[in-house]
Amino acid sequence: LAGDKALKAYGPDNLLPEKTFEDITRYGVAIKGPLSTPVGSGFRSLNVDLRQKLDLYACVRPVRYFPGVPAPVTHPERVNVIIFRENTEDLYAGVEWEAGSNAAKEVLELVNEKLKQDGRQGLSLESAVGIKPMSKFNSCRLVRRAIRYALENGYESVTLVHKGNIMKYTEGAFRDWGYGVARDEFSEKTVTESELFENFEGNVPEGRVIIKDRIADAMFQQLLLRPEEYGVIATPNLNGDYLSDAAAAQVGGLGMAPGANIGDRCALFEATHGTAPKYAGLDKVNPGSLILSGVEMLRFIGWAEAGEIIVKALTQTIAQGTVTYDLARQMENAREVKCSEFGAAIVENIRSLTA
Repeated sequence: LAGDKALKAYGPDNLLPEKTFEDITRYGVAIKGPLSTPVGSGFRSLNVDLRQKLDLYACVRPVRYFPGVPAPVTHPERVNVIIFRENTEDLYAGVEWEAGSNAAKEVLELVNEKLKQDGRQGLSLESAVGIKPMSKFNSCRLVRRAIRYALENGYESVTLVHKGNIMKYTEGAFRDWGYGVARDEFSEKTVTESELFENFEGNVPEGRVIIKDRIADAMFQQLLLRPEEYGVIATPNLNGDYLSDAAAAQVGGLGMAPGANIGDRCALFEATHGTAPKYAGLDKVNPGSLILSGVEMLRFIGWAEAGEIIVKALTQTIAQGTVTYDLARQMENAREVKCSEFGAAIVENIRSLTA
């Protein structure tokens, strides 16, 4: 249990009981629905807590288009990317202090002393403070997993997305560490973008994956203008959050976007959209994101064939025009159905596919 249900079962200050962590670790995989933390309540983000305590360092977000889903771009079918987002560090580490608090002032005084030594202007002692930790170990293991995924699944490239032109010692280091992993651990299986043109006349050697990097803000343009040039993306936490949602919007929104949080000991699969409490109990919302997250879980445990059958059935259901309200309002000749009816239609198509 977690969130409101955990509070009811275990009492105050128990939004995320220890038993939840124990169960996920014991079974190795789990799937969860949207989970929110009360804003301004003083509680740490439950999603961040789960990721950090279980060391789920890779947030993996596949983004692809399903024919028939309304999308805001002309060619959504060109989008087929897997975003690997570092999950435990960066500004989302949750290391921050409220403006005007004693802790914030202590940190600012220390920082201002260093800035003064460097001849730089100090920061206001009334500022709120957040820390952006980024380590070589965590950056490297994320990029390592992304490269392995690209090699195992036939992707042409891994793109390191960063803001190293501004934040040279954090995001710039992420870029350098990422290239280091490719060079030191996958030298026979990878080629950098510069090496590709310097040594191979732009022709990718057979069996190799291109390693390249892009500045984060430019990457948003690239996903819109040249999405087909990108397969696997590896990026720090904050960039990954923005890019994942932006890419999902190109193919129709978070209602059809699965998510996975993966570590070396266990993995947690989840819908990527929010809780939408106003729709709770109405049998209304699109279950596509959660269903596709289940597909990713099946693939993770080695049941790829079962996952593919579900994807085909889901695709067929949408093509038949049987969809929930969020898709129906944007489609011509669609038949709007309840959440449960959408699921039942998928099951019926699974039966047809496996008969």
